[in-house]
Amino acid sequence: MKLAVILFNLGGPDSRAAVKPFLYNLFKDPAIIGLPAIARYPLARLISSRREKTAQANYDIMGGRSPILPETEAQARALEAELKRQAPDVEARCFIAMRYWKPLADETAKQVAAFRPDEVVLLPLYPQFSTTTTASSIKDWARNYKGPGRSRTICCFPTSEGLVQANIDAIREAWDAAGKPSNIRLLFSAHGLPQKVVDAGDPYEAQVRATAAAIAAKIPELSDWHVCFQSRVGPLKWLQPSTDDEIRRAGAEGKGVLIAPLAFVSEHVETLVELDHEYAGLAAEVGCLPYLRARTPGIRAPFIGDLAEATLVSLGRPGGARPFGAWMCPDGLSKCACRASIDSVEDGEPVPGAI
Repeated sequence: MKLAVILFNLGGPDSRAAVKPFLYNLFKDPAIIGLPAIARYPLARLISSRREKTAQANYDIMGGRSPILPETEAQARALEAELKRQAPDVEARCFIAMRYWKPLADETAKQVAAFRPDEVVLLPLYPQFSTTTTASSIKDWARNYKGPGRSRTICCFPTSEGLVQANIDAIREAWDAAGKPSNIRLLFSAHGLPQKVVDAGDPYEAQVRATAAAIAAKIPELSDWHVCFQSRVGPLKWLQPSTDDEIRRAGAEGKGVLIAPLAFVSEHVETLVELDHEYAGLAAEVGCLPYLRARTPGIRAPFIGDLAEATLVSLGRPGGARPFGAWMCPDGLSKCACRASIDSVEDGEPVPGAI
């Protein structure tokens, strides 16, 4: 059997020159700006032009490019090796489809079609499902892939054992390396969303809080913990509390923080710049010390093992989108992938925008 595993991620510019087109691709996505194309495209051009210089400065801190593709490539190689170990009779190959920069879905779709798989597993590297991330990537894939293979979608894995354990290991490593300070608050920091997206039935916040609770339950020595949200853009009300406000609060209470990036599985601008530079500087200003940061799951064995198990388990069920692990969205979250079709969409169809 030939198995194609499609790993979806955000993507990031691979040079300073790529920053502006990357931003344009991001802001022209109807999942990000919920306007008709005739208004969205000019607005995306305007925003990308205005933010180019600032974004370039951030990427300069990381050597002029995002590390997200090399990190995702390493995860793809590790997953292929793990699939070979768990299912030696399966010819499994992992492909990467980024949403906003190369390799984009149209390029990857051609590679997958040439592979001629019997089975296709769509595996977003977003542990928590959102209409602004996973759904956008899956719809983009559906528009582009016309090749062979029965398709299955893993929509989320917010409480899967391997994801939880990989985060626990990273948190304990950061805490141990600092000498296990006692005056520490564990902050689970996730990328934010406008409140209106969550109010419309997006399950992201519920899943983020479930991930945090599952991790915290297994680290009793760090019992002082909170969930917070970073990376706010635009004028709308976003999920609260914000990570910067929680850092200020911890400083006022005489505590340090250990930041665990909850919704990211690889290092990129939100971790290496926002957390490691901007928030670290804020912590120093407000006396929130020590300031510690756990690494993302990356290629840790528990996490890669989960991805392999999720892939192979999905082959035994019907098509459509399903979570991996024990998680099921509670009632009332109408945009849950199991309740709403995310496998097809007409190009340009407006969806609830994030900005």
